[in-house]
Amino acid sequence: MSDPARDRFFAIQAVRIAGVVQVVIGMLIAAESIALPAWAGYVLLANGLIDTFVIPLLLARRWRSPR
Repeated sequence: MSDPARDRFFAIQAVRIAGVVQVVIGMLIAAESIALPAWAGYVLLANGLIDTFVIPLLLARRWRSPR
């Protein structure tokens, strides 16, 4: 049997790691190290920042156990 708290913890951490990866790739695109339009890098950068800082808080709030 799987512990729901453990699964939720790993889901939140996976979202954070994916956000950091998006930020790094977005910075590489914006710095023209990867041959894509700069606007794509900025979009990926913004999405990665949201995934890193906002989404984990929303998930934690939603999954908070009732008191």
